Amino acid sequence: MVSFYISLVLLVAGYFVYGKFVEKVFGASADRKTPAVEHPDGVDYIALPGWKIFMIQFLNIAGLGPIFGAIMGAKFGPASFLWIVFGCIFGGAMHDYLSGMLSLRNNGESLPSTVGRYLGNKAQTATRIFTVLLLILVGVVFVSGPAELLAFLTPEYLDGTFWLYVILGYYLIATLFPIDKIIGRIYPIFGFALLFMAIGILVMLIVHNPDIPEITDGLKNCYPNPEKNPIFPMMFVSIACGAISGFHATQSPLMARCMTNEMQGRKIFYGAMITEGIVALIWAAAASYFFSPEGQAFFNVTDPNINGDASIIVNKISYGWLGVVGGFLAVLGVIAAPITTGDTAFRSARLIIADFLNMPQKEIKKRLVISIPMFVVAIPILLYSINDKDGFEIIWRYFAWSNQVLAVITLWTLTMFLGRKKGYYWLITIIPAIFMTFIVLLFILFSNVGAGMPYNSAVITSAAISLLAGGYAIKCLVNKSNRITEDI
Repeated sequence: MVSFYISLVLLVAGYFVYGKFVEKVFGASADRKTPAVEHPDGVDYIALPGWKIFMIQFLNIAGLGPIFGAIMGAKFGPASFLWIVFGCIFGGAMHDYLSGMLSLRNNGESLPSTVGRYLGNKAQTATRIFTVLLLILVGVVFVSGPAELLAFLTPEYLDGTFWLYVILGYYLIATLFPIDKIIGRIYPIFGFALLFMAIGILVMLIVHNPDIPEITDGLKNCYPNPEKNPIFPMMFVSIACGAISGFHATQSPLMARCMTNEMQGRKIFYGAMITEGIVALIWAAAASYFFSPEGQAFFNVTDPNINGDASIIVNKISYGWLGVVGGFLAVLGVIAAPITTGDTAFRSARLIIADFLNMPQKEIKKRLVISIPMFVVAIPILLYSINDKDGFEIIWRYFAWSNQVLAVITLWTLTMFLGRKKGYYWLITIIPAIFMTFIVLLFILFSNVGAGMPYNSAVITSAAISLLAGGYAIKCLVNKSNRITEDI
């Protein structure tokens, strides 16, 4: 547990030290007016209290990612702790803060518009299409999990398919209504439920002090069939939301349209990501114990197939450590998190499409024109994820890959922004951008959902392309004709 405690301290310290540095580099100012103050529209641009925005942002970006992703990532061993800590501090939280603040400075613009501003119109168009598809996938991924967990808690005739349609109906309502009517009222409650769950599992980790693998024991890959699931890239794709996630940059504009002061940014964007990293760390530690022989005996695991089903693992850990009442509340938190992420995913997709079509969203009929086709596209994918035995896992893989692709696009966008602003890209964004480009390319070239290349060949090819991309970006930024000093 020593590695766990050190990792926990580092995450908290990262918020106060590195988070403050990134805020200073960006140049946040309390004197600038925010979009919610300048032109509220009663639907998406609505001023909300800072604490409420933090809770909504936390729920928006969390979902099942830091829980299911951390559980699957824990199979790789103690290397998962390192990725959660350093990925979150230097990658994910920085990524979320800068992308969120750029949206805030530019009238709450959606991510594709920010990409177009720094990478060009072609990149903007490609990102717009890619992002909408990703958000629909997010909605699908974050329906299947809670539907399955609700099926565990209700009579047998209320199966996963029934709950799928119930959640989907809620998604449609939440996507259409003004943000303060549903999301602004119930998200803080769900947020406290999720935090209760995390704190409850943390307390049990401290009380039981289980013997889990330490970083000092080595970074051996503990995943079944490690040859097919090497740490590079599989762990870095499996643990996305707890370390770095491109999806987050699609959610930040929702909150940028509700903020009243730029100085709220570090707490809302950087702080919410650090909080998510802590949740991921807690579940990675709990799962590490669950997968051990002692944990299998303690949680009464008799069927080894259970070890591959994250929803069952969550259920067993919650009830096994927190009892009936505590376990029920914990599972409710796990159910609430993905539902609240799924509805804002569809809401973000609606806003991105509306921005592209230049269609104001004050009238509900215009919101319906955009929303209905999205849900029509989502339903067949949802049914596949529920009814096919491998459906959820396959869709999760595609979601995880596309999620990290979007993170790469965002990181290169932020690199161009910092390069034009003050030149701090070499210190803050260039290394994460090159590294995540390497991870995404390696996954595409090596994995069975990609090209299926031999591992060593895939590593060499990915590394070469990533370094070339980094060199090209640096060349562009040091060229005086491209070094435009920006004061946004």
